[in-house]
Amino acid sequence: MGSGGRPRTFDIEGALDAAVDTFWRHGYEAAGLAELTEAMGISRPALYRAFGDKDQLFRSALTRYIDQNMTYVSDALARPTAREVAHAFLTGNVAAVTTPGRPAGCLSVQAMVTDEAEAFSLLAENRRTIQERLRDRFAEAIAEGDLDAEQDPDRLARFLITLATGFAIRATDGETREELLAVADCAIATFSKPEPRDAEATRHGTVPLRKAAND
Repeated sequence: MGSGGRPRTFDIEGALDAAVDTFWRHGYEAAGLAELTEAMGISRPALYRAFGDKDQLFRSALTRYIDQNMTYVSDALARPTAREVAHAFLTGNVAAVTTPGRPAGCLSVQAMVTDEAEAFSLLAENRRTIQERLRDRFAEAIAEGDLDAEQDPDRLARFLITLATGFAIRATDGETREELLAVADCAIATFSKPEPRDAEATRHGTVPLRKAAND
């Protein structure tokens, strides 16, 4: 306690980073208040005063994790073509789940096996938000002619989210960055730009009518 009986102050961001690391390494359920307060270097009353209960602390930890480790999502969405969006999203995800000095995998996957409805809902909401942003970007690419009109933007977005979730699990299993990037390369082929009509006709051994008329 400081002078006048005021609580001792501490580094809020540093304590929150420690909470992120604890949830990331142990998962939501296994990270008890004893483990959290020890890692954060604060007392249980101080945790409650600063962050609320465990659910509220996890929400704050996930928000900080997203801000610090998932910037690749916004960077990917800003790319000029659908193929570049997919490439930047997948390679960014692989880099995030295989960063040296950090736990392998992803906090949003490590902590997802939980009976706590609030925590599970928050994780699902984060994945759903990213999926919707990807879907809207791919719909835009189809409208611009950057993707084949027969592609389903929602299905493509689900495909990437499923891969990203799988990458996090495989990274936890010990899969290397190079191995995961090789899988990403296979997936990116799905986002090839539509072929010009002339090129498609040539590939199928036919001659476009307008060319035949000029011969």
